[in-house]
Amino acid sequence: MTRSSRSVATRRVFYIPGYDPIHPRRYRELYRTESAAQAAVSGYDISLSARQGEKIYGWNIKGLIDGSDVDTSVDVLVWSDIVRDSMNTSILATYVQLLRTAWIYNSTGALWRLMQLRKGPVIAALYPVAMLLMQLTLALAVVFCVAALGAYISDYLAVRLAAVAIGGFIGWQVLRWFKRRDGKLFAYYLMHDYAFGAATRGANPPALETRMAEFADAIAQALGSDVDEVLVVGHSSGAHLGVSVLSDLLRADRVPAQGPAFGFLTLGQVVPMVSFLPEAHRLRADLAYLSIQDGITWVDVTAPGDGCAFALCDPVAVSGVAPPNKRWPLVISAAFTQTLSAARWKELRWRFFRLHFQYLCAFDRPGDYDYFRITAGGLTLGDRYADRTASKSRIERPVNRFTSTVP
Repeated sequence: MTRSSRSVATRRVFYIPGYDPIHPRRYRELYRTESAAQAAVSGYDISLSARQGEKIYGWNIKGLIDGSDVDTSVDVLVWSDIVRDSMNTSILATYVQLLRTAWIYNSTGALWRLMQLRKGPVIAALYPVAMLLMQLTLALAVVFCVAALGAYISDYLAVRLAAVAIGGFIGWQVLRWFKRRDGKLFAYYLMHDYAFGAATRGANPPALETRMAEFADAIAQALGSDVDEVLVVGHSSGAHLGVSVLSDLLRADRVPAQGPAFGFLTLGQVVPMVSFLPEAHRLRADLAYLSIQDGITWVDVTAPGDGCAFALCDPVAVSGVAPPNKRWPLVISAAFTQTLSAARWKELRWRFFRLHFQYLCAFDRPGDYDYFRITAGGLTLGDRYADRTASKSRIERPVNRFTSTVP
């Protein structure tokens, strides 16, 4: 059998989360509940068991799908500690971040060019700016009202200064109140997310490069084992991390020619948010390199219903680095309006953050994309999509201003 043409009895899955400060057990519980829901809809068997005492957090899966009995081991490649460190800023520092990030995306022209692809993720990027400015405006209005009340009550300078101080204190408490409730508003979270890439104008910070090298080591070890498939899944920001990690492995000849089938699944990718920045030389070089490799299958899944992703935008082509012999990724749609029931779509349509995670969840009417068949079924990623053509509505027009792949 060839590298990708084989039945799968054992699989290693490496999941790279997006910009997420939460403990990886969240992803285990999401897989447990949603796989059970999908199994009930699709009529297959799947079970999950926890794994204890290992260096990399993960879990084991047993799947009986379409007549194939498959054992899968899932590892979460964690960088949530780096995310938490980047989010550990004061209120004032976050507003400084806002100004710096807005300046970078506007002054480089990246924001305007991103809007030519999909307005949804750009609106999502502008949301924290608008929300944080609204919070600041409300806090300043409180200061002004209390100060004006002090001036109305008394002409004494001491009273007026006391009123300004009291107003400032109340206004600050307003800002603190909003920050404590950011678990529902996501303004600070999203601001930190977009600022993370913009802070280095698209380059990876040293701490992240070190962690990505550790990811590569873990995947390389699995590629040297006797499993049938190694599958790397990159969700949201984890997609562009995966592009670089896998490119490093292939460049260093750490993918054995006769080893397991090797697949890369990107879900809800936001690659252009980084690749359109001037210093993203490394990412653009990796996109171009990975797009021509024979030793891997790369499938990119997005959906126009996901307002946080660059839906059906070929990340290589739109970044302006597609080589003439480009073969990856295969860009397909999860088609939420078709694969979710009308009632389910109505329930989720305006829950943008939840929809961004729908790729990891159950579908009422699954089409050729089923996360649990891919991760626990008997076909490799390459075989599953061997005859699948790319979505006709994909966007391949290069609009990136910055296309250099070397500093």
